Amino acid sequence: MVPETVLQTEAAGSLIAGILFILAVITAYKSIVIVRAYEKRAYTRFGKYQGLLEPGPNFVLPFVTKTYTFDMRTQTLDVPRQEAITRDNSPVTADAVVYIKVMDAKKAFLEVDNYKRAVSNLAQTTLRAVLGDMELDDTLNKRQEINAKIRTELDEPTDEWGIRVESVEVREVNPSKDVQQAMEKQTSAERRRRAMILEAQGERRSAIETAQGDKQSSIIRAQGEKQSQILEAQGDAISTVLRAKAADSMGERAVIEKGMETLEGIGQGDSNTFVLPQELTSLVSRYGRHLQGSDVTENGHVLEGLEFDEDTREMLGLDDIQEIIGELEDEDEIVDLEEMEEEAQAVKAGETSADIKDPDEIIDET
Repeated sequence: MVPETVLQTEAAGSLIAGILFILAVITAYKSIVIVRAYEKRAYTRFGKYQGLLEPGPNFVLPFVTKTYTFDMRTQTLDVPRQEAITRDNSPVTADAVVYIKVMDAKKAFLEVDNYKRAVSNLAQTTLRAVLGDMELDDTLNKRQEINAKIRTELDEPTDEWGIRVESVEVREVNPSKDVQQAMEKQTSAERRRRAMILEAQGERRSAIETAQGDKQSSIIRAQGEKQSQILEAQGDAISTVLRAKAADSMGERAVIEKGMETLEGIGQGDSNTFVLPQELTSLVSRYGRHLQGSDVTENGHVLEGLEFDEDTREMLGLDDIQEIIGELEDEDEIVDLEEMEEEAQAVKAGETSADIKDPDEIIDET
């Protein structure tokens, strides 16, 4: 009987020791709280807030301490799609994403039940309110303004919760299907209008270019005709001047030779009675001097040629004969009419980018 009692006692002692060991292990496990580097933990003891546990191992009273984890990194909250009515009574739907960060874990623990759900619900109502204060065109075009307004509206209440709203981005703003169809029709009409305007501007530009080409061609052709007329007139004037100079130098000789021919005819007649000119001696003397090629004076009298009056000399341009002949000898002043005609045709066809001058300026230059 004694040995059985001893065995039972030893078995009970081993069981108690095992239970105590397990309790010790559990107690040690509950006493150590390991906090990650990007977290903070608020802990309570018997339901009373005690403080925050920093990253690393922390020792707490087991079984009576409870911890709450807060992620200190920037977190993303999706705002579900919301329906709103704009100021001009157009229905739109929009969704957004909010970026938040816990700045004060104590406030986030004590001031709000669930800060993520609270920020998401606040963002939804703010998004609807902002869209309702804007017109449809503004909701589609002013995304940055919508983002800034939502962030401003979220900053004040979230600061009391220890949360900072870092950014708000509206992802999509979609009007109703009827509005979309109307906008598509408006866009199509606007594009057709622009296309018609561009086409009209192109035709106008083409007409202007053609008119300018015709104008330049006409100017060049007129210049050619003018130069041709000038050269023709100069040629006629020079020819007239040369003939006049020849007549001037040969007039006296022609008179003498005509007189001698007359004397010869008289001498060949059958009559024995001759009527001689009074200036026969002078005529013979002049004839002798012309045969010798001299124009000497006799008794102070010089053989004079035919002279033109001032109006005739000015009309024929006799005083400017040397200048006219010099201009003709200058090769740069000679106008190639065929070349000017080819240039005019090229301008009219748009093959050259010659500067178009005003006809009045060209006439003034010439």
